[in-house]
Amino acid sequence: MPGTNLTRDEAQQRARLLSVDAYEIDLDLSGAQDGGTYRSVTTVRFDAAEAGAETFIDLVAPAVHEVVLNGEALDAAEVFKDSRIALRGLAAGRNELRVVADCAYTNTGEGLHRFVDPVDQQAYLYTQFEVPDARRVFASFEQPDLKATFQFTVKAPEGWTVISNSPTPEPSGNVWRFEPTPRISSYITALIVGPYHSVHSTYEKDGRTVPLGIYCRPSLAEHLDSDAIFEVTRQGFDWFQEKFDYDYPFAKYDQLFVPEFNAGAMENAGAVTIRDQYVFRSKVTDAAYEVRAETILHELAHMWFGDLVTMEWWNDLWLNESFATYTSIACQAYAPGSKWPHSWTTFANSMKTWAYRQDQLPSTHPIMAEIRDLDDVLVNFDGITYAKGASVLKQLVAYVGMDEFFKGVQAYFKAHAYGNTRLSDLLGALEETSGRDLKTWSKKWLETAGINILRPEIEVDADGVITAFAVRQEAPALPAGAKGEPVLRPHRIAIGAYELQDGKLVRKERIELDVDGELTAVPQLVGTARPAVVLLNDDDLSYAKVRLDEESLKAVTEHLGDFTESLPRALCWASAWDMTRDGELATRDYLSLVLSGIGKESDIGVVQSLHRQVKLAIDLYADPSARDALLTQWTDATLVQLSIAEPGSDHQLAWARAFAATARTPEQLDLLKGLLDGTQAIEGLAVDTELRWAFVERLAAVGSFDEAEIAAEYERDRTAAGERHAATARAARPTEEAKAEAWASVVESDKLPNAVQEAVIGGFVQTDQRELLAPYAAKYFDAVKGVWDARSHEMAQQIAVGLYPSLQVLQETLDATDAWLTAAEPNAALRRLVSESRAGIERALKAQAADAAAA
Repeated sequence: MPGTNLTRDEAQQRARLLSVDAYEIDLDLSGAQDGGTYRSVTTVRFDAAEAGAETFIDLVAPAVHEVVLNGEALDAAEVFKDSRIALRGLAAGRNELRVVADCAYTNTGEGLHRFVDPVDQQAYLYTQFEVPDARRVFASFEQPDLKATFQFTVKAPEGWTVISNSPTPEPSGNVWRFEPTPRISSYITALIVGPYHSVHSTYEKDGRTVPLGIYCRPSLAEHLDSDAIFEVTRQGFDWFQEKFDYDYPFAKYDQLFVPEFNAGAMENAGAVTIRDQYVFRSKVTDAAYEVRAETILHELAHMWFGDLVTMEWWNDLWLNESFATYTSIACQAYAPGSKWPHSWTTFANSMKTWAYRQDQLPSTHPIMAEIRDLDDVLVNFDGITYAKGASVLKQLVAYVGMDEFFKGVQAYFKAHAYGNTRLSDLLGALEETSGRDLKTWSKKWLETAGINILRPEIEVDADGVITAFAVRQEAPALPAGAKGEPVLRPHRIAIGAYELQDGKLVRKERIELDVDGELTAVPQLVGTARPAVVLLNDDDLSYAKVRLDEESLKAVTEHLGDFTESLPRALCWASAWDMTRDGELATRDYLSLVLSGIGKESDIGVVQSLHRQVKLAIDLYADPSARDALLTQWTDATLVQLSIAEPGSDHQLAWARAFAATARTPEQLDLLKGLLDGTQAIEGLAVDTELRWAFVERLAAVGSFDEAEIAAEYERDRTAAGERHAATARAARPTEEAKAEAWASVVESDKLPNAVQEAVIGGFVQTDQRELLAPYAAKYFDAVKGVWDARSHEMAQQIAVGLYPSLQVLQETLDATDAWLTAAEPNAALRRLVSESRAGIERALKAQAADAAAA
């Protein structure tokens, strides 16, 4: 939609002119069951620094009926243009604005999202306002540094519940009038409305009671494990309040599992919304519970970092997200009684690999990114903002000490409660408590892009005694098109020395030191016997790509599964995967490495990551002439592992899914069919709802199931999740008609809701249908700019990324992309997304060449 952007300069001008006091928002949602539009009435009181000044307030709405500024009615048709209402002739001091508009329900996950549950045919609403979508529901000064209080009054259908940031009041009839919030930013206000099911409890500590609520749709209530969710939540309350030395800052804490949510969750103050796929309908592995717990803790941490203290502008978005990521994983690792004390293993194996991938794209950017406007920030919720930032915070904690780090954080919260800050405010507090000068550290870590490589350089004598040991640091050139220069950084790392003992790799020595510059000597190891494995960045303190020396690589290749601890295994797996992506390790050799060690891998999260990475490597990084053989080798191995896995175990379930993802021979497909119809069984394997759909989707993708079988499965599961799975299966069918139908429903029509559109795209792109999908490469370039210009950001981004011809790993795809980038002149956000996808093709071509050379 044109006119919805906001530049940083405009925001700074508006912040210099205005201070906002309070919003009163009156919404008539009584017609929500039928959809359409609703009446929104906003009254906002604010102060202006200059008499006669001019500014604007933001609003995305089909119609504006009244605009009254300081008692004077303005011509709505004149002042409302391009999603802004012009405000001219402001009074010095206090001003009052009243806006009456018709706003629209959405099905895109932005603004006020409306969803109808196919189980009970009831509508369920929730808001999603980050980054700039409060303006889709009420008129607002849509920037984080214009904080205010917010008072919502909501008229809802009879029998519904209304939840907001403030405690839920007793309704008067069907009208709910909430108390004003504390001073918060517009993007963390929230409304969740509908006939939701709820469970309630409390958190009690030192004489204070905080009401807790968990909500979901009634159709999911039987699956809601509220006790487990409350347990993780209380763990977070205990740990965060102790570490932050600041009581939870809001009056209550509700967690609402809502449908068709675009992200994992959203940190609305006191009313966190979470994707309802986290209410598990079927058996999942412990890794899924760990990820859910991290999400719960991440959003709870935001109540302090992000909600209580908020960034002034979106260039410090990383502070919000990185801090919440770091502290949520630290809570899992260190909180008494945590079920996931090995959470740093998961972080190293998943979050950091995401960061490493993002940091090697042409769009790489400093952690503290330059955010010029809203278009910039909308595509900046990436692996650098979350995972690299959290990695660097972990490095900072190692650098200044954990106690000193949290003392600085405590001072920061006390000094800036309910206000806005910049990075310098946090660094100043940390310098005060740690005694470290962080200016150089900040400049090299936060204000530069790219990634370093650490390699050991070891010399030994004839007796195997180390005569020289150093760590070499490299700063590879940034990807073509990236801004900035490579830089060497200071790293706080540990070096682990591992020996084989009774068939296990056991750490015998650990040295922690600062690495800086191109070469750092490590005299502590000189004169000692050369260990079997030398592991740089042991304990994963820093953020860097790590390489093994030749002797260590040989030992790891033979014994990767034999480390006694999960974290060094994860670090070695991650290094091997990174080498494969970089073309330093052939895909066939990576597959051999995984097959030699995965059977000994006890961490289920690592196992599942390896499943995904092996499939990706074979699909994209293998020599095309060898792909079929490698897929056969992998699929055969998954079936063997499935057959020997402990019945009923997480590993058995994970291997069943891995097998289903690549099953291809008639015998393998017959096994899937037999498991579905009950004529075959594997001891301990529960073929429940979600696993059935995994089998159905694969059978549809290879042409063994068509509409009749998909429809029959949907009849078994007539739920929102079933609808999405059926859409995926239909789009996955290997026929020209199925592909044309899926493409038309996504690209040529805008009627699909966000979650169904995502499901169709997921089914459309099948890695063993390259030839069938080849004609859609040209169609993509013909359509993508028009889609981007016509759709909302979330919907357009799904299409721009999901339908890029990433399976067409050919020079022709690069050429077509380059021609489009030149001719189409896309805006910066779309250019970034397409350029990132192009980089994937370039990397795959390089990796395929490396794999072919290894044949």
